[in-house]
Amino acid sequence: MTLSNAELYRLKSDARRGLLENDLILQRFFERYGLQLSSEDGKILSQLLALDDNDLMDLLIGRKDSVLGLEKEMHSDTFKAVLQRLREK
Repeated sequence: MTLSNAELYRLKSDARRGLLENDLILQRFFERYGLQLSSEDGKILSQLLALDDNDLMDLLIGRKDSVLGLEKEMHSDTFKAVLQRLREK
């Protein structure tokens, strides 16, 4: 099941970050995949967006493959797929 318009709007609002680089990566992601996101994708994005800007940036650019607090989630195939799509250029 895909995200509702309200859920997608909420995620996009949460995606406005203090670091311009994060904003640009997240904006590109939502332009490409926003209408295709599932509820599970939305949960993963919410967890990612709860990270501080620097930890999120490290994940998005591939400087780190895990961060404290998301070690368990990072092993799921869905998490890996969302992170891969976020990292696409």
